[in-house]
Amino acid sequence: MEKFSIREALEQAVQTEKLGYQFYTAMAKRFKENERLDKLFTTLAEKELRHEKTYSDLKETVGDAEPEGWEDIAQYMRAMVESEFFLGKNKSLSSMNKINTIEDAVNFALGFEKETLLYFYGIRDAVREKEIVDEIINEEKSHIMWLSSFKSSILK
Repeated sequence: MEKFSIREALEQAVQTEKLGYQFYTAMAKRFKENERLDKLFTTLAEKELRHEKTYSDLKETVGDAEPEGWEDIAQYMRAMVESEFFLGKNKSLSSMNKINTIEDAVNFALGFEKETLLYFYGIRDAVREKEIVDEIINEEKSHIMWLSSFKSSILK
């Protein structure tokens, strides 16, 4: 297995946020007739853009030296990047074509947020700037809460 650097992990975080932005923007367009869903996905897309910038900035601050204990963390990060969700046949953007209902969209968004949350926990373990990553982890958690609440409201 090739070495996975902290800079690569942060670059993957940037790419994850770009994927999230693309997904949420596409969902806002697809469900624009539903004002609540359009607003939810538009808000989530805007947050993904802010996260992308934060991770880009963080990538610029980390040096080339790997953090202590990086070897173990790197294996976890590589497994996440190579997961079925990100790279497999069911990866996020290609799966958007299978989303036909509001419930499908919300369920897929919940899965996406949970996968990215796990990834960011791994990054948090690797960087000194934990408070920056903690803010994004808290944001990701809030996305999950919003989506769960929205799902409950549409299933009533």
